Amino acid sequence: MIGLDNYKNLMHDMAFWTSLRNLLFLAIGFICIQHPLALIVAAVLDKLGGRGESFFRCVYFIPNVISVAVIAYLWKFIYNPDFGLLNNVIKAFGGKGEMNWFSTDMAIWAVLVVLIWHGFGWGMLIYYTGIKNIDQVLYEAAAIDGADQKTIFLKITLPLMKPVIQVNVTMAVISALKQMETVYLLTNGGPGNSTQFAANYLYQQVFKAFRYGYGNAIGVIFIVICLTATVLLNKIFEDRDERKIRKLNRIKGEAA
Repeated sequence: MIGLDNYKNLMHDMAFWTSLRNLLFLAIGFICIQHPLALIVAAVLDKLGGRGESFFRCVYFIPNVISVAVIAYLWKFIYNPDFGLLNNVIKAFGGKGEMNWFSTDMAIWAVLVVLIWHGFGWGMLIYYTGIKNIDQVLYEAAAIDGADQKTIFLKITLPLMKPVIQVNVTMAVISALKQMETVYLLTNGGPGNSTQFAANYLYQQVFKAFRYGYGNAIGVIFIVICLTATVLLNKIFEDRDERKIRKLNRIKGEAA
């Protein structure tokens, strides 16, 4: 296959579309599960103080300093259907404990859990740093006015954390798009491409199937998706005041 034929075949390649669907699932998981939890944990750690704050900050960040290979093989043992920790815990609570976590129906969810857990520490640390940079005078003034912790979090912390949230969410989406090493070591896209991701599929096509033109087509589509996602995220997080200023400048330009 040469030229545009690669793109035509790509449009009918179910494995490629499955990889894009899995990318979307992972991005949603990062945005809707990992980051809200990371932000809440960061806010709780900020209020914890003392040795407990330092201890739990390190504990949550430990997965990010462990080798990806170690993480992958650790979770392989946890998910093992015969002697895995997860099935043994289920048995201890009265369940059957015979679940095959890497079956066609369950594999993508098992992989998503690992990826969300593994990247949790980075998101939490960035949110934690952002919260630490908020002026404490604002919290003290709110407390004097009688605001409870929930109100302080919703009315002070969240609005002031918007730039940090924008950076973190953008990084999460980019991380979802380029996910490869953990997936390769856990399942290599199997069973039946159910856990296939675009970067891993690109690797398989180029370095295993030796379909260099096809891999190049996947890479071009991949870059277009990354750029589109970045532009959309910038639009979503664009400040209302900036939009108003841009609109006014456009009106002035038209009037001139």
